[in-house]
Amino acid sequence: MAWTETTRRERAILIGVATRESPRGKVEDYLQELALLADSAGADVVLKVIQERQNIDAAFYIGSGKADELAFLVEEKRIDLVVFDDDLSAVQVRNLEKLVKCKIVDRSGIILDIFASRARTSEAKTQVELAQLQYMLPRLTRQWTHLSKQFGGIGTKGPGETQIETDRRAIRHKISHLNTKLKRIAKERAEQRKGRENFPRVALVGYTNAGKSTLLNWLSKADVLVEDRLFATLDSTVRLVSLSPAHKILLSDTVGFIRKLPHHLVASFKSTLEEVAEADILLHVVDVSHPLFEEQIS
Repeated sequence: MAWTETTRRERAILIGVATRESPRGKVEDYLQELALLADSAGADVVLKVIQERQNIDAAFYIGSGKADELAFLVEEKRIDLVVFDDDLSAVQVRNLEKLVKCKIVDRSGIILDIFASRARTSEAKTQVELAQLQYMLPRLTRQWTHLSKQFGGIGTKGPGETQIETDRRAIRHKISHLNTKLKRIAKERAEQRKGRENFPRVALVGYTNAGKSTLLNWLSKADVLVEDRLFATLDSTVRLVSLSPAHKILLSDTVGFIRKLPHHLVASFKSTLEEVAEADILLHVVDVSHPLFEEQIS
């Protein structure tokens, strides 16, 4: 799974469903954020589609008639991928792939793609790979490629076993390996934090793209990557900052959060959550120029 940014930006349609629980105005805001996520992943949004329904359709997420209309739009506008604002079930993905002749991606899928392209440290890369495999395990459909070449033959095919069963077994084996690796990395991080106990710890927290990295660079004279994109920062960064000759702090920049972050992706923020949990002070950075800054604060 790697829909990463390429030399040719992909053309995308965004899909949302408005219900009684999620009225149209809120869904429009969600799609605006989803468009920023698509841009960060390397896609140009050609069209946004919102369908108003009583409930999410179990077979297609949208209604079957709207799914037929979507298939027509994909061919007419030469669309490369369709991004859905909520997580799709395996059944929904399978049905959509049969009907719509392009890649089908949901909110978790596009966030994971951004994580994969932005992770720099061994811990971040391992956490993202683990999250990707856990996400893909129940969604093995037409888009899945055989894993034996990637994992060196893990999960030898048994008598009467289908290819998808072989791949599932390979994924579970890889997940177990990554969990073991993360436990080892966590011990190393705990040892590193012991050397910081002499200084107060301050963590910059807030919505993604709110300006946390810019503030860290200004205060510490560091050179942390700053981009006008969601999730430009994925790895936690810690810098020693002198407030005065007698006062120094450890200032950490953390990955930002977004609305509707799928619960199963929280593990990808593990290193950030540790920095926040162990900080003495949380400095909440808010971009008051954002039209929805009050909702981001809450």
